Amino acid sequence: MNRKIRVLFVYRSLQTFVKRDLKILKKHFDVKVIHYLGPKSLPIIWFKILKGTLWADVTFCWFANVHAFLAIVFSKMFGKKSIVITGGYDVAKVPEIGYGLMSNHIANFLPKCSFNLADRVLPFSNSAKGEVLRHSHANFRKIRTVYLGLDCERYKPEGKKDTGLIITVSRVNNSNLKRKGLETFVKSANFLPEARFVLIGEHADNSINYLKSIACPNVKFTNFVSSEELLNYFQKAKVYVQVSAHEGFGLSLAEAMLCGCVPVVSRRGAIPEVVGDTGFYVPYGNPWATAEAIRKALKSDKGKEAKKRIQSIFPLERRERKLVRTIKDVLK
Repeated sequence: MNRKIRVLFVYRSLQTFVKRDLKILKKHFDVKVIHYLGPKSLPIIWFKILKGTLWADVTFCWFANVHAFLAIVFSKMFGKKSIVITGGYDVAKVPEIGYGLMSNHIANFLPKCSFNLADRVLPFSNSAKGEVLRHSHANFRKIRTVYLGLDCERYKPEGKKDTGLIITVSRVNNSNLKRKGLETFVKSANFLPEARFVLIGEHADNSINYLKSIACPNVKFTNFVSSEELLNYFQKAKVYVQVSAHEGFGLSLAEAMLCGCVPVVSRRGAIPEVVGDTGFYVPYGNPWATAEAIRKALKSDKGKEAKKRIQSIFPLERRERKLVRTIKDVLK
């Protein structure tokens, strides 16, 4: 094949990790992009995906929902190859907090079918791989973990750490109060009045009013911040808290670790894969235990170990190599 390999890139939300993959693929292949805007766009989007599939050698979909299902089915119909990236809401099943597409016995048909029909399924953690295997009949040989990659040059320690600063990063909405452990984070501040807690993230609904109603004076809510401001918080904070009920990976956690933050985390989803033995683990939903772990983390020097772990296991270059190799291999 003398011309460049043609890749149809289909996505729902252009999150940081999705942007990084798109940049990688554009560097190596001829890429056409389709943005699925939700169910209201279906009367138009199905035809765009069909047309794009006919043009492409391989379809590359981020998350296994309607857009991926259409691209994978069209790929099968016309003898094209298909790849789907997974690991978030699409494979999760956490009924105690009402989270995950796999909890919906009707809607979970789409990801299950997508996993069964795709030529490659690439979960971004081993935890997510386990979820794919539990919830579908996909051939395990085509399911291959490819960890998210981080920019180790951008995310690095800078200046002196503020030994009283504890942060977490999350969009503030009703779902994330439990899923991301935001309620636990805010309540834990009551046990450490001398420290400063900062919840960084856009206020997407009225759940911020509830968090403010239970917060003590040492808790700050930033609302949306720029990428530069976020990096500055990562570099200043001593401790990063991720006490989630479910995480497919934990990108902000890993970015904070690269900047030398000591992680205080729950043992849920892929979090142990990211943190290893470089942080402090707490039971999910326990503010007092979270505060005690933060107290230890503030006195700890584990931030250096955390940084080295992310550098060695999750560099962006490794993900780039694996994605490029997967696309070339699937076309052989």
